[in-house]
Amino acid sequence: MKFIKTIITAIAAITFFAACNKVDDLTVYANGNAPALTASATTLAPLPADSSNILVTFNWTNAKYATDSSNIKYILQIDSVGRNFQKAASKEIMGALTTQFTAKEMNDILLNFGFAFNVAYDVEARIISSYGNNNERLYSNVIALNVTPYKIPPRVELPFTGHLYIIGGATDFGWNQANPMPAVRELTQLDETTFAGIYHLSGSSAYLLLPEAGSWNNKYSVQDNSIPGAANAGSFGYNLPQDFPGGVAQGDNWYKMIFDFQQGRYTVTKEDNPLGGDLYITGDATPSSWTNAPPTTQKFTQLTNGVFEIVMAFVPGKLYKFLNTNGQWQPQFGGDNAAGGDLGANYGGGGDPAAIPTPAVAGNYKVTVNFITKKYTVVAQ
Repeated sequence: MKFIKTIITAIAAITFFAACNKVDDLTVYANGNAPALTASATTLAPLPADSSNILVTFNWTNAKYATDSSNIKYILQIDSVGRNFQKAASKEIMGALTTQFTAKEMNDILLNFGFAFNVAYDVEARIISSYGNNNERLYSNVIALNVTPYKIPPRVELPFTGHLYIIGGATDFGWNQANPMPAVRELTQLDETTFAGIYHLSGSSAYLLLPEAGSWNNKYSVQDNSIPGAANAGSFGYNLPQDFPGGVAQGDNWYKMIFDFQQGRYTVTKEDNPLGGDLYITGDATPSSWTNAPPTTQKFTQLTNGVFEIVMAFVPGKLYKFLNTNGQWQPQFGGDNAAGGDLGANYGGGGDPAAIPTPAVAGNYKVTVNFITKKYTVVAQ
């Protein structure tokens, strides 16, 4: 009996001490509130002179998480409309409820999106709030902005002559420094800061770009041509120590070469169809009508690599096409728009392109064919 009383006493003691040491319930923090975002301006079109000035200020309300406000993380995102912030530029802010962008900072974001200078674009901005460990992310309203990037100087100095020529053992021309340079060796200027050409490369040796025919004094080249992949893409500059490398991945082939002076970058990609040496016009819109052997009076003048031009007298209701080789129907080129457009082609074995209709008004017209952009234009003279 004494033993039973002892057990009962022990159980009561355990129960008493357990009651005295009960652990409190875990604290449950309330959810935060999605921040509300505002901007000091929604139309942003700065000038280059504004680059160091504050362009826009973003403000937002406190997300009010159950923590010290200095530990709340905010991420401001900016992206092009329609991308759902999948490629957004982001800026992280801890604790503060505001951030600013200079004109240069915003301009850099826009140019990294691939936006053109002096063209207005629609972008969106939003704020994402969270605890410092990224838990409980809340999204603000989305603000629409209309932005216009301003022009900045190109990273690589443009050719002082306005011309750019290729030379080198990797090309079909070798290291021969001709003066004047044949038109086929002059790269075509696609816009103010981009030059391009279509060339056969041997897949070995090297090449340079020269701004001046007959002179080795200046060149465009690379810092280090041993970098893996440098034959296909990389950075270039003015009077750097090493030649552009040959050895393109696809070997002995035709390549489209693009040199972007704005970004200081070049790309070399395989071109499926070679660039023909000549170009002729044929069709009932021409004096010789439809023939695969047009006279020399219907031969285009080559202006630069891939660009050909001729002036023709056209009357309405006629058709014409272009041929690369006198005496052969292919390669053959055409289109379906009297004013110009996409250049259709048959390099052999496929269907022929449409014949181009002459303009509705009789007169002299300059016809320009660009094999780099694969476009043609027809302009009254």
